[in-house]
Amino acid sequence: MSKIEIKKTELVWRGKYDDEGKLVPVEKPGPFPFQIVESINEPRIEKGDEVPIQTTLFDIWKGDEGSTFEDGWKNKLIWGDNKFVMSSLLEKFAGKIDLIYIDPPFATGADFTLDVLVGDKGESIHKEHSVLEEKAYRDTWGNGFESLITMMYERLQLMNDLLSPKGAIFIHADYRAISQFRLICDEIFGQDNLVNELIWAYRTAGNSKEFWARKHDNILFYQKSNKRIFNLIKEISYHLKKYDYGEHYEEFYDDEKGMWYSFVNPVDVWTDIYPLKSTNNERVYYPTQKPEALVKKIIEACSDEGDLVADFFCGSGTTCAVAEKLARRWIGVDLGRYSIHITRKRLLEIEHSKNLTDEGKKYGKKVRPFEILNLGKYERQFWQIKAFGKKDEKQALYEYLAFILKLYGAEPITGSSHIHGKKGNALVYIGAVDAPVTIQEVTDALKDTKEMGLKELHVLGWEWEMGLNDAIQEVAKQMAVRLKLRIIPMDAIDPQSSGKGDVKFFELAYFKTEIESKGLKAKVKLEDFVIPHTDLIPPDVKESIKKWSDWIDYWAVDFEFQNDTFNNGWTSYRTKQERKLRLVADYEYPKAGTYKIFVKIIDIFGIDTSQVYEIKVK
Repeated sequence: MSKIEIKKTELVWRGKYDDEGKLVPVEKPGPFPFQIVESINEPRIEKGDEVPIQTTLFDIWKGDEGSTFEDGWKNKLIWGDNKFVMSSLLEKFAGKIDLIYIDPPFATGADFTLDVLVGDKGESIHKEHSVLEEKAYRDTWGNGFESLITMMYERLQLMNDLLSPKGAIFIHADYRAISQFRLICDEIFGQDNLVNELIWAYRTAGNSKEFWARKHDNILFYQKSNKRIFNLIKEISYHLKKYDYGEHYEEFYDDEKGMWYSFVNPVDVWTDIYPLKSTNNERVYYPTQKPEALVKKIIEACSDEGDLVADFFCGSGTTCAVAEKLARRWIGVDLGRYSIHITRKRLLEIEHSKNLTDEGKKYGKKVRPFEILNLGKYERQFWQIKAFGKKDEKQALYEYLAFILKLYGAEPITGSSHIHGKKGNALVYIGAVDAPVTIQEVTDALKDTKEMGLKELHVLGWEWEMGLNDAIQEVAKQMAVRLKLRIIPMDAIDPQSSGKGDVKFFELAYFKTEIESKGLKAKVKLEDFVIPHTDLIPPDVKESIKKWSDWIDYWAVDFEFQNDTFNNGWTSYRTKQERKLRLVADYEYPKAGTYKIFVKIIDIFGIDTSQVYEIKVK
């Protein structure tokens, strides 16, 4: 018989309380240090045949004149599990986030494939989410709906800790999840702190003869305290007849429309915001994308310029883009690598997007500096300790290797320190959790493969030494060993994903460049991009690829790499409107010397490949 003593009305599910009836505390892993993957200051963006414009690579934005931004602040786009990310943000951001908007997963059975445009012509193909991304966008994993509630309960607790005293949070849902979300929000934020349940009503295609058409979403609006901000923004109401509103409203006649209008206080049912159509220029081919007008209404009402806005399920980056346009600071977080890539491109392209205050005009400003971060090896180290325990080092290593081999469909073998398993006629080497695979490691594994009389080696790694693929392939050819370098995906660290046996180890790509210098000027020309073995890539994708550059969606260059953060100083990428990709990057150095050039390529799947070169200019 349960030992839970009911003292209040609340939502209860398996796992909320332990066997003794005690509330299970929310796990707050970390804090882990963030790693800056990319710093975007004001890169020179080149598409098609536009004339290059030179900018200074290391310009740091200190705030526009009259701005309320903190000096030197950089907005943050973070790739990772938001539970780990928020736990790590608590150290510096507890009580400092002024507004949170989230559109979390609640769409049972929804199709979350993505439309990806390929090549110069923009042929559309479907991209399936990775197993780990599906975990974030479906509620049908594990214990079904209970898993969704558990996930949201833990994360909303962390969001409550991050909200400032004047903060507010908006949780977007529909009829399938709104009742459960409201109950757990009442418990976390306090029933008295529910300000509104907003109704976003809309008209879209598709109706039913079996029930009333479902044409609205719900948005829960909770405050942290009664210190919250609310900027009342009156709305225009049109009507055919003149009404006597008294002293509160003044009516005007619109000659062009032949109607009366007045400014009225907004209500909690929103009917003036339309969902994005397939032809809308705002669309970035992301299934759960919401219109900027919806998020604008929320951010303008409940924050001021310079306030910090966060979205921990940022998806296509709508919250980040709107916060940017409205001069708010922002933090965007998502588990999907492809989501981070879409958001990065959207922000880089923001100057060409619509103006939120005058929709007839373009925004017209470049994105302010922002950083792309992750928790890297620290998130994996936490997983390793949790999965295999704090035990004898050799035993823990053995269990880790056995686990990865099983996911890969290989069997463990002994007798070599550089070979861990065998799959068919191929030997397998597995890189460490907390370090990149080095050229020396692969070379040693190649030597052992040759000595053992086999001709194929598969190397699995989380991260890789810069430029490894291009260099090591020549070594493999000389030894007459067929070498496959495959990425261990983050899917592997999730029990639900790894338990399904659907984890895919995609091939590590590599590319070739030609680098020229004349005086202080330098050019980097892309000459080839290779995904060596495409056996895991869907047939429709392979059929869409007409030339090697079709694999590339984005590439960027740091011409003065300092062995720390990649500073994006030049970039070219494809958009829905502009499909051409420039294959030559040029730069003029401030003075003679020896420099390092860091080249990063992101393919159509959102996976990045990088190399570093050295150049002397005179």
